[in-house]
Amino acid sequence: IDDDFDMIVLPGGQPGADHLDADPRIHALLQRMAEQGRYTAAICAAPKVLLNAGLLDGHRATAYPGVIDGRLATGSQLLHDAVVSDGKVVTSRGPGTAMDFALTLIEHLLGAAKRHEVEQPLLRPQG
Repeated sequence: IDDDFDMIVLPGGQPGADHLDADPRIHALLQRMAEQGRYTAAICAAPKVLLNAGLLDGHRATAYPGVIDGRLATGSQLLHDAVVSDGKVVTSRGPGTAMDFALTLIEHLLGAAKRHEVEQPLLRPQG
């Protein structure tokens, strides 16, 4: 796999997350991304792939309810926020949080001004 990218984003849903998790090439790619200081992100059931690849150790994270509950290593923290960014690891809870997840990824890669530029015409409810 060509490593010429800044972020890898794992989509959620089942059984897709299980298929990603069962592929050792995915784990190796995620570990390489982390070692190189690049972003890894996952939504819904896919944070378990980050967990099983060792990328959530010592990090705060979120996921679809029940996916990683009780499985985080000591020093890690499960939050119930829509999106959790901890260093170069970004996780999100599920379909209802996908827009917040996408906007957070834009902000990490391109900055707050670009996020605002993309978000403003969406007419999202505030507050």
